[in-house]
Amino acid sequence: MSDAALPPALSMVEIQQAVGAELDRISEVIDPLGERFAAAGHELFLVGGPVRDAMLGRLQNDLDFTTSARPDETERLLKGWADATWDMGRAFGTIGCRKGDWQVEITTYRAESYDPDSRKPEVDFGDSLAGDLGRRDFTVNAMAVAVPGRAFEDPHHGVVDLAQRVLRTPGRPQDSFSDDPLRMMRAARFAAQLGFDVAPEVVEAMKEMAPRIEIISAERVRDELVKLICAPWPRRGLTLLVETGLAELVLPELPALALERDEHHRHKDVYEHTLTVLEQTIDQEDRLGGPDFVARFAALMHDVGKPRTRKFVEDGTVTFHHHDVVGAKITRKRMKALRFSNDEIDAVSKLVELHLRFHGYGSGEWTDSAVRRYVRDAGDQLERLHILTRADCTTRNARKAARLRRTYDELEARIAHLAEKEEMDAVRPDLDGTQIMEILGLKPGREVGEAYKFLLELRLDEGPQSPEAAEAALRTWWEQRAQG
Repeated sequence: MSDAALPPALSMVEIQQAVGAELDRISEVIDPLGERFAAAGHELFLVGGPVRDAMLGRLQNDLDFTTSARPDETERLLKGWADATWDMGRAFGTIGCRKGDWQVEITTYRAESYDPDSRKPEVDFGDSLAGDLGRRDFTVNAMAVAVPGRAFEDPHHGVVDLAQRVLRTPGRPQDSFSDDPLRMMRAARFAAQLGFDVAPEVVEAMKEMAPRIEIISAERVRDELVKLICAPWPRRGLTLLVETGLAELVLPELPALALERDEHHRHKDVYEHTLTVLEQTIDQEDRLGGPDFVARFAALMHDVGKPRTRKFVEDGTVTFHHHDVVGAKITRKRMKALRFSNDEIDAVSKLVELHLRFHGYGSGEWTDSAVRRYVRDAGDQLERLHILTRADCTTRNARKAARLRRTYDELEARIAHLAEKEEMDAVRPDLDGTQIMEILGLKPGREVGEAYKFLLELRLDEGPQSPEAAEAALRTWWEQRAQG
């Protein structure tokens, strides 16, 4: 989604109307809960993201509260009201519960900081709402609403920043990022999620403090990156990471794509091309049912092999031979470092490796066998490969772009036709391992695997075989193998 689709700035009247409507909608949850805490002599405030989202008219079913009560007291007050309770992190002051469709987290006022060399926060319980709000990441997340009563607390003017769609920190950004370096990535993530600008002093602090991100665990960095990439405007967050130097530390393959152009300016900026491919992938996500991290990350990584494979030819042109294979290896290594699951690593790496395969299709010269292999190699990533291949066309030549679209339309039509005729979704040999062993008198072992591979190639080359034809071909192959 491009910046052209960014929502407009909000007026105070619009914000008041939105937050009033959202609080009325959740009154059946927040008011009885607030009354329980008040009766016990404690303060309770709806706080942070839910207040921000209520003002934007996009409040979800996850509600965050802060309270003067300590965790044990919070847990006691929830009994008899919540449908279920659990310990979200008692040492950090957080107790979770469920009430109907609502997920609730209640955290004791906190005063938290990071040791300069530690990945884990040092947590001290605070004694005031003002102190709690002052330690939060951004002013738009440092607002609170008292429950019951609905008194609005905004000591850092977050509502003004929200109306102007800008991210600022409650105090000095250097202090905030020193306390929790992950907040620098959260700035990029919120820019991508909310479409907000980041205040210049915050950007400068991110540049200054960027090396501090290295004390944060790979898992926490990964989670922020996933949220950023799956946001409505990921370009905004990614360009901020590159501009501030954070990308060099958490995803160095991205800034590396900003290749210097050759003196003849004959090849495009791979970095800008990549961001365009990402946006064009997003434009097609209705095929996948909505935001899809694997498809988006594959778009982001599809050309990461180019810097390593770039070669200048005597005529002034530039080549990137085998950048698909090299890129898949780089992608796999980066995703392992960020602690992604094996399934995610395999899926994204496969898409990067296959993203050029379509260009061998030419003007439709592929045989049915080649089409079957394309489907076989893509496996369960075929739909994402369709999207990535189409998104990878960023040429400004309208005639060339139209020709590529028509050619890929034809390939998809051929795939659909063959799939309908041959059940290609489950391409496998016409005889299974047990049948192979019975026909050839074999026991389980390497020779059965070789026979299975032969029959699979036969299936891909010639399409489905009858059991009789498959058996005859298998026997012929076995005899020729014995003679050779």
